[in-house]
Amino acid sequence: MFVKITTSGPRRYVKLVEAYRDTGGVSRQRVIATLGRIEAVRAGEADSLVNGLLRAAGKPSLEDGTGDVSFAPALSIGDTWLLTALWQELGFADAFRRVLRNRRQFDAERLLRVMVFNRL
Repeated sequence: MFVKITTSGPRRYVKLVEAYRDTGGVSRQRVIATLGRIEAVRAGEADSLVNGLLRAAGKPSLEDGTGDVSFAPALSIGDTWLLTALWQELGFADAFRRVLRNRRQFDAERLLRVMVFNRL
């Protein structure tokens, strides 16, 4: 499926279209849903486009709603875990430990890693 813009007179419409092959093997397209006029979408009324997509998917529209939605705060540790794994895989930890092994007053590799992660 894909989104297609069609013209009918002076108006342009956004349509959800499905491509398929008929029994003869010829490529065809069928309109699944007309999502609205493109002028409305450009004017900032994207809700009508979203509602059209939701209708095509058989889901409730934005106006129907599901009540108040609230999000609980969460800790974000995935990015730090990913960067640490990447740091290890690229060999930065071993390289810095080898270069800085004579300066064992503090863990220089750990400080360098924190400074790099802070910049990202």
